Amino acid sequence: MFEKKGTNEQFDVIVEECRSLFLKKYKDYGTAWRILRPTSLTDQIQIKARRIRNIQELQTQKIGDSIESEFVGIINYSIMALIQLSLPKDAPYELDSKTVTKLYDQEKQAARDLLIQKNHDYGEAWRDMRVSSITDLILMKLLRLRQIEDNQGQTIVSEGLDANYLDILIYSVFALILLREKKTN
Repeated sequence: MFEKKGTNEQFDVIVEECRSLFLKKYKDYGTAWRILRPTSLTDQIQIKARRIRNIQELQTQKIGDSIESEFVGIINYSIMALIQLSLPKDAPYELDSKTVTKLYDQEKQAARDLLIQKNHDYGEAWRDMRVSSITDLILMKLLRLRQIEDNQGQTIVSEGLDANYLDILIYSVFALILLREKKTN
């Protein structure tokens, strides 16, 4: 059962579950994901978001992976992308467990800090949103990311890649909170 707590506590619960899965997969695969360029990570997130939207629209699915597990995947792919952006180009592909955990935790904290700031300014308006609208916002952010990537990361007045990945991560947490609260009501 997902308890109705404050947003910050709910964020912590959800992202800790994502982190646990991420670190288990690290034990299985190491940092094989390091070979992926940010553009490839953007595409992986887009595949997951499009699947969520298809399931929402069709109201049926043929593969057992849940919408919730797809949002978890989006969160972890977003963190991978943020880590990739933060590392120097000559960083090794293989990273030790301590380094991976530290990098994950740094991105998790950056997302939490941003969530607190935005919730203050917006008054948790996301709680009145539909999960389908959150999915659409994620897809819109992905289109923005793809355009920025196609422009070699250059923007004139817009936020950069990292800000968009952080927003996608936070939107995914919001969607999971809403889905879990709906299950417990």
